[in-house]
Amino acid sequence: MSKPFATVNVLGLDFINTTNQAFLEQLKKDCQTKNNRFIVTANPEIVLAAKNDLHYALALKTADYITPDGIGIIKGAKILKTPLPERITGFDTLCALLEFASQTKKKIFLLGAKPNVIKQAVENVATNYPGAIICGYHDGYFKDEQAVVNQIKNANPDMVFVALGFPKQEYFIKNHRQVAPALWMGVGGSFDVLAGVAKRAPQFWINLHLEWFYRLLKEPSRFIRMLALPKYLLLVYRKRFLNK
Repeated sequence: MSKPFATVNVLGLDFINTTNQAFLEQLKKDCQTKNNRFIVTANPEIVLAAKNDLHYALALKTADYITPDGIGIIKGAKILKTPLPERITGFDTLCALLEFASQTKKKIFLLGAKPNVIKQAVENVATNYPGAIICGYHDGYFKDEQAVVNQIKNANPDMVFVALGFPKQEYFIKNHRQVAPALWMGVGGSFDVLAGVAKRAPQFWINLHLEWFYRLLKEPSRFIRMLALPKYLLLVYRKRFLNK
């Protein structure tokens, strides 16, 4: 396909160089014309995972759009003298697409999370986005992957949101996106927020780019994962100075 956006390379991944508004308009066009699209919302953790795993990096390269989800990506691009305009987060994009689905009566399929979480998420989506047609859903604890793929194919959705966590969700989309001409997006832990099981950081924290710190306070067990950020920034600075 012809690329609608220029990209900025940050440690091997090509991030779309655009705004939230322009990106959403493009996704709406893609959805209306039944274009098959693979969307990755990548943070520093995903960038590091791709650097350390060639198989995963190759899977990500098949994506149509990689968005800068995380202030670390924005800061990294700025350090590399190739700035990006703003964060394009997975959760905000998900909510905007659900709103669009509600307005245009698009069919959506939700895959992932625990059984009780996905059921509550589906109920809340049905309540908050009443025009959206939930054509199917399945929790993330399946053993028969092909049965789930067949369920998605038979549902013929316009959008498929996959909350299996990385790298599993990206591999799933790469391997199975051909079964439906839909927007396919990995959404991590977003179903927990939709279900009300987890809370997103208040807007005040988001505005200060401290959403990561809020999540760490709420979930101290994330500390080891958070160590990816300084490691990522060290690699960014190393690349900048090597390129001089």
